[in-house]
Amino acid sequence: MDKFIKIGIGGPVGSGKTHFLLRLCEVLQEKYSIIAVTNDIYTREDAQFLTRHKALPEGRIMGVETGGCPHAAIRDDISLNMDAIELLYRKFPDADLAFVESGGDNLSATFSPDLVDYQIYIIDVAQGEDIPRKGGMGINRSDLLIVNKIDLAPYVDVNLKQVDTDLSASRGPLPFIFTNMKTGEGVDRILKWLESTVNSHDKEKKPLWSGRTTLSGGMYKEHDHSHSH
Repeated sequence: MDKFIKIGIGGPVGSGKTHFLLRLCEVLQEKYSIIAVTNDIYTREDAQFLTRHKALPEGRIMGVETGGCPHAAIRDDISLNMDAIELLYRKFPDADLAFVESGGDNLSATFSPDLVDYQIYIIDVAQGEDIPRKGGMGINRSDLLIVNKIDLAPYVDVNLKQVDTDLSASRGPLPFIFTNMKTGEGVDRILKWLESTVNSHDKEKKPLWSGRTTLSGGMYKEHDHSHSH
């Protein structure tokens, strides 16, 4: 399974992760052989949504029921997601790109580097202008940060220029993109980043967010279960 690239998509509840994944699949499926895994706590609703909207051909989407905090299944005990990826790979050995969507989680959530090669983190403006300043691994160190639902900024009193300033300070050279998934604004820039990342992928590269040593199976020696809402 080393030949294909695994990209994690994380972010708080309601930030637009599933609609974002739908957009990616719609545009990229003609260029790449894609499989996708979604995470929900008690249902497989996100996988059903993607299947219903024909994001990918039949059988290429699988839902995982985590049964607990979503970050546990993407960071601590990643076995459910690894099993799902392996099952999909057996069915579609031509796969060269896998997306793993986390269930909605807190600002401290991050993917195990044993599960994905790159992490995209999504926030939305309705969560508040202070979210970029609150930080967290997803906001500060994800390979790509997406600020979604920018059309709502005037209605929730969010100054996008201030958000831009705060993110520039916290992320340094790491990219972030403002988007509106409904209209497709910003999606072209995301696709450009993704294709550039895929083309330049180095499987020996250590992910930016993996600052701690991991044990086998993706368990961190130290991990923070605190929630930032």
